Amino acid sequence: MRRMALALLAASVAPFPLHAQTAPAPVTVADVATLAPALDTMFEAWMRDNHVPGLVYGIVRDGRLEHVKGFGTQDQVGKREVTADSRFRIASMSKAFTALAILKLRDAGKLSLDAAAETYLPELRGWKYPTTDSPKITVRDLIHHNAGFVEDNPWGDRQQAISEADFTRMLRDGVPFANAPGVTMEYSNLGYAALGRIVSNVSGVSYQRYIAHEIFAPLGMTATGYDVMASPQAQRALGYRWQDGGWVREPEMADGAFGAMGGMETTANDYARWLSFLLSAWPARDGSDTGPVKRATVREIVEGAGFAVGTMRSAAVGAPCRQANGYGMGWRVLDDCDVGRIVTHGGGYPGYGSTVMLLPDAGVGVFAFASRTYAGPAQPALRALLALKEAGLASRRSLPVSTGLAAAYDAAKAAWTTGDPAKAPLAVNVALDRDLARRKAELTDLTAKVGACAMSEAIRPISAMEGTFEWTCEKGRILGRVQRAPTPTLSLQVLNFGSPD
Repeated sequence: MRRMALALLAASVAPFPLHAQTAPAPVTVADVATLAPALDTMFEAWMRDNHVPGLVYGIVRDGRLEHVKGFGTQDQVGKREVTADSRFRIASMSKAFTALAILKLRDAGKLSLDAAAETYLPELRGWKYPTTDSPKITVRDLIHHNAGFVEDNPWGDRQQAISEADFTRMLRDGVPFANAPGVTMEYSNLGYAALGRIVSNVSGVSYQRYIAHEIFAPLGMTATGYDVMASPQAQRALGYRWQDGGWVREPEMADGAFGAMGGMETTANDYARWLSFLLSAWPARDGSDTGPVKRATVREIVEGAGFAVGTMRSAAVGAPCRQANGYGMGWRVLDDCDVGRIVTHGGGYPGYGSTVMLLPDAGVGVFAFASRTYAGPAQPALRALLALKEAGLASRRSLPVSTGLAAAYDAAKAAWTTGDPAKAPLAVNVALDRDLARRKAELTDLTAKVGACAMSEAIRPISAMEGTFEWTCEKGRILGRVQRAPTPTLSLQVLNFGSPD
């Protein structure tokens, strides 16, 4: 599954219900429909330049599939057009379902992430580890690709169809290690196939049946599955490779024991339901929690294992940009200089390439499926995210102002109005960090410089305990920050006022 490089490039559907949204939708300068023609051009040009026979992409925002567009044809014989209901294999984007299934079983008390994997995979009990001090592989190691297995994209794709019996023999025979478990991250399709077997062993049903019953069915994903041989042929986007100036049909691979690492087939309409559900987990909030997996559990998918690396974003998508990235749970997590946190994954497979990029803090997702070998549309997807952000359609959701933060802001206003920081409930560190007489003198000088301030602007929360504010004054501006101390009684460990003018 050659989706590491894909990730590093760094029609309405009934939405998953978003309960008790605590933050308003961002103020926009356009809507997705207005931006859609430019986005369509990006994807269509990429498809043409990369000799892709068929592609579909979609934009999910605030729980809805706001735009979906198909290009090209599903097959080179019947020439059926690609639509939002065309079925594509999404390769390693399947891993997100596997990881969430493991977390769901953990929530049910049926497994522990920190237990040795051999607890649930008895075939591993006789394995020879690379060093005498190697720890046993845990379930968590498998999720994060930290088990010590060799990176296996070239090999892993071709294991899709092996039988369960053959996989059992493979596990029983053991595997050579590239590293001791827990030392570093190496992307492993074998590891996710092992997770699929754990899902089967722990749940008591096949991996495919568990995913279908526990995730697909509750989300209404009726056109998604693993057995491509049984799916309606008239709806399938067939996979091709580009060879000698033409498209050559890739042999179809049946579902098998490696399905958990990359065997899923889905449609744009179905996949949008999945993304709507995932994005509904942000922000953390009160209210009903009716999804197939708890919101708090979904938010765990961004948690990495500490092996973060830095990369340069491709100049093909815009100005060069340094990105930090690490692998979470079935997802790669990037910190991008323009759009912030991106939760992403690619998929590469004989006949297919795919990508998905989420901005969980903005409630926005972009995904694309293509029907050419390893042709992942990560470049136009990231360009689409940048365009959405620039248009004001992917802004970070505003946090609510907590009662405690509102009280802290009132205390800051009182300190400014009286000219005396000591009028605020200050934590013990404040006077020790800079004595109160000096603080009072600085405040006096500042008020003389800017004059009277309106103090009518709301505080901008950073968290429930911290926020910034900006006041317009007679002769300038005041930029301020307050941060509560971690005590039940209100006290401020930070009370800052400054002027940029």
